[in-house]
Amino acid sequence: MASQIRIVLFIFLLFGRSKYCFSAVNENGSANSVGGSKKVVRVGVILDSDSGVGRMTRSYISMAISDFYATYPYYQTRISLSEKNSEKDAVVAASAALDLMKNDGVQAIIGPMWSTEAKFVISLGNKAQIPIISISASSPSFSPSQNPFFIRTCRDDKSQIKPLVSIVQQFGWRQVIVIYEDTEFGNGFIPYLTDSLQQIETRVVYRSVISASSKRQSIWKELEKIKAMETRAILVHMTASFGSELFPIAEEAGMMSKGYVWIITDGLSTLLDPIEKNVSDSIHGVLGLRPYVPNTKHLEEFKTRFNVSEINIYGLWAYDTIWALAKSVELVFSHLNSTKTGVGGLRVSELGPQLLEKLLSTRFEGLSGEFRLIRGQLQVEKFEIINVRRTKGEEVIGYWTEKKEIYIDSGGNGKVANSSSIDELKERIIWPGYYHAKVPPPKGWAIPVSGNKLRIGVPFLADYFKGFVDIKWDPKTLKVTNITGFSYDVFVAALQKLPFDVPHEFFAYVNNSGQMNGTYNDLLYQIKLGNYDAVVGDTTIIANRTAYVDFTLPYSESGVWMVVKVKDEKTKSIWIFLRPLKWTLWLTIAVAFLSTGFIVWILERRTNIDLRGPTHQQLSEVFLFSFLTPVFAHGERVENHWSRFVLTIWVFVAFIVIQSYTASLASILTVQRMQPSFVNVNELRMKDCYVGYTVNSYVRELLTGQLNFKKSRLRPYASHEEFHRALSKGSKNGGVDAMFEEIPYAKLFLSKYCSRYTTVGTTYKSDGFGFAFPLGSPLVPYMSRAILNVTEDHKKMEELELKYFSYQSKCQVYSSTSPANSHGLSAVSFGGLFIMMGLTLLFFCLIFLVKSGCVRTCLRAML
Repeated sequence: MASQIRIVLFIFLLFGRSKYCFSAVNENGSANSVGGSKKVVRVGVILDSDSGVGRMTRSYISMAISDFYATYPYYQTRISLSEKNSEKDAVVAASAALDLMKNDGVQAIIGPMWSTEAKFVISLGNKAQIPIISISASSPSFSPSQNPFFIRTCRDDKSQIKPLVSIVQQFGWRQVIVIYEDTEFGNGFIPYLTDSLQQIETRVVYRSVISASSKRQSIWKELEKIKAMETRAILVHMTASFGSELFPIAEEAGMMSKGYVWIITDGLSTLLDPIEKNVSDSIHGVLGLRPYVPNTKHLEEFKTRFNVSEINIYGLWAYDTIWALAKSVELVFSHLNSTKTGVGGLRVSELGPQLLEKLLSTRFEGLSGEFRLIRGQLQVEKFEIINVRRTKGEEVIGYWTEKKEIYIDSGGNGKVANSSSIDELKERIIWPGYYHAKVPPPKGWAIPVSGNKLRIGVPFLADYFKGFVDIKWDPKTLKVTNITGFSYDVFVAALQKLPFDVPHEFFAYVNNSGQMNGTYNDLLYQIKLGNYDAVVGDTTIIANRTAYVDFTLPYSESGVWMVVKVKDEKTKSIWIFLRPLKWTLWLTIAVAFLSTGFIVWILERRTNIDLRGPTHQQLSEVFLFSFLTPVFAHGERVENHWSRFVLTIWVFVAFIVIQSYTASLASILTVQRMQPSFVNVNELRMKDCYVGYTVNSYVRELLTGQLNFKKSRLRPYASHEEFHRALSKGSKNGGVDAMFEEIPYAKLFLSKYCSRYTTVGTTYKSDGFGFAFPLGSPLVPYMSRAILNVTEDHKKMEELELKYFSYQSKCQVYSSTSPANSHGLSAVSFGGLFIMMGLTLLFFCLIFLVKSGCVRTCLRAML
C-alpha cells in the first residue's frame, strides 16, 4: 500500500492541481450571505464528468445543497464542494483524492463512482483519517468493515444475490450463464453469486467476461459461443456503459428471441433511463432487479419543485448523502477545523474520526427511503422486479423482501410468494421474442444449434443382453436403423411424458469389426468428449462415472449377485434310509426301545407265564415285545395294568417318530436340495478360486477394488452359455467357481439354469440402470421425473417385462444367502417325548420294586 501511495504522489506532480470546482461559498472562502458569517467545511467530490451518471449525480448534489440550506438556514456551517474528474481511471481518481487532501484540506470525499477507482482512494482516506463516502461503488470485494474510514451510502452488491436466486429458483432454471464486465464491479460479485446458486442446485455453466477493451467483433464471437450452448438462461452483471454495447449485438445475433431468458442486475436496471432508445429497444423482454424507492410525499414534492419527471436511485442516494453529510458537519465543526501534517505532507484530520462517527449514527427519512447506515453501508431491504418492454419501457411486475421473498403488490399489502401468486407473476411477464404476456416461461435451455438433434450413443450388446437393447445400424454412418429392447421402450415412454419434444437420433457404438467399441466407461466418456449428447442402454449408475456424466433416476433393479453351482443332494447310497434321522436320534430310539422292553418284562414276568423260561428266551421276548408293539399287535398277552400303560406311552412315541421319519425320507428322495458349492466371497479368496464377470462390465472394478480379488483370478465371458460352461467345469478344469453379475442379468441366467445354480452371499449395491447425459444437463431433471412416472405405472412395466423377459416365469429363481444344511432330524427334535417316556418308565419301575418287596429285602440286607 505504501508503494501505491508513492506512485500516486508522483502522478499528482504530473497532473497538478485541478481548478475545476463548484462550491457553496464564494472564491474568497466566505459563505454566501445567509444571515451572517458561516464556517466553511471543504468536502471533495470525485465524479466521472464525461458519463451520464456523473452528470446526473452532480445535478442531484446541487439540488441537495440548495434544498438543505434552504431548509436549515440557521445552521452555522456550510460545506464547500470541490469537484475533480476521475476520467474513469483509477490512477487519476487517486491523484485527484490526494490533491483534495493536500491542497484543499477537505474533511470528507464523496466518490469516486466506480469500484476500481475506490480501492486507491479508500487507502488514502484511511491514511488521512477522513471519511470516503461512495454512492455507487458497490463491489463486495471491499467493505466498510475492512476499511474504517469508508462509508457506502448505496447498497452492497451482495444484497441483491438473494432476490436473484429467488427468481432463478421460482422459475426452475438449473443452469445459467453469467456475463459480466472485467472490472472490480464485476469480478467482486460473481463468486458470491455462484456460491448462492449452487445452494439451490443451479450451476453456472459458463462465465463470460467482457473487458473494457473488447471490440464489437470479440463481443460477437463470445455471444456466438454462448449461442452454441444448450443453456438459455443468461444473467448479466454490468454497468450501463457495458450493457449499451452488449445488448444490441445480442439482438443482431438472434439471442433476444424466443426461448432465451435474460436477467440484469441493478447495476444496469437502475440506469435504464440514461440508455439510448436503440439500446433500450434491444432489451425487450429482459427481467431486471433494482432497489425499491417508496413513492413518498417528500419525493413527490421534490419532483414538483425541481421539475424532475424520472428519478434515479443513484441520484437519490447522492441527494441523501449530502443531507447526511451536512447534518454531521454541523454537529462536529463547532470550531475551526484543525489538521496536522502526516507522512509525505499528507494532512491527517483531527476531526475526521468525529465526523465519521456522526455520519454512521445519522438517521432520517430521505428521498430514497430511510437513511440508516449499518456496519458502514446503506441497507436495502426491498427490491422491485421489472420487465422491460419495447413500447412502454420497464414495468414493475413484483417485489422481493427477505421476509416475503417474491410477491405481488396488492393495494400496499403484498401477497406472499405461493403457487398462485407466482403463477400470476409469470402471467405478467413478456419474454424475449414475444409481445404479449401469459406465455409459458422459457425452460432455460435448448438443444445445441450444432445438431438440432440429440446424438444418442447405444451399446452393441451380446446375445443375452438383447432383451435390454437390440440394434441394427448402417455400417457407413453408424446411424441405428432399427432398435428394440426394454431400455429403449422405457426411454421412449419417458420422452412421451416430457412437456416438450426432444428430437434425437441413435448411433451404434461399434468398431470396424462390428463389435462394441470399448467398455461401458469408454462409451459414457464419449459424452464428455462431445461425441454423444446422451447414452441409452443398460448403463449402470456408479459413483466414479458421475465425474464425467449425469445420470437420470434408475429404471431397473440395482446390485450385483454372486452365482455359484449347487451340489446335487439326490444321492444313490444304499444307506440313504438312515439319513432322515441323525445318529443321536437313532441311538436314543435304541435306548428307549430296550428300556421299554426291559420294564415290561419286569412288570410281566411274575404274572405272565408267556414270559417265563430260559434267560435267552426271555431276552428275545423283551426285544420282540418292544419292537413289534408299535408295528402290529403281537400274540403275547399283557396281563399287568402297569405294563399296558407303559406300552401306551411307547406306542405314542414310536408313532410320532415313524411319521416324522417317513416325511423326512420322502423329502430326501423327491426334493433336490439346493446346497451351494461356496457360501461367501471369503471362501473363494481363501481357496484362490477363479471367478467370472461379464466382459466390458464395471463388475471387474468391483471385484478388484472392493472385493480384493487378484486380477489373475478373473475371467471375462460374453454370454450365458459361456458362463454355464465355465461354472460347470470349475476352477480346476479351466472354468470358474463363481460368477458375479448384475441383478437383471443374473435373473436372466438363473431363469435358464435354475436347477444348476443359485445365488449366495451379500448383494453388492449399485443404483441400477439409468440414462446418461452431459454434466449439468437440464434434461436430467425432466427425464428423471418422466422415468418416475413410467416406473410407477406398474401395468406398463409388467407389459414391458413380459414382452422382453417372459421366460423368467418358466423357472423360479432360488437364492440362498447361507449354506444349506442337511435337514435330518436329531434327538433334540423329540426331546420332550423321550423325557416323558423316561419319567414314565422310572415311575413304574419304582412302583414295581416297592410292591415286590425288593426295597424291604435290600433294607434288611443293609441293616
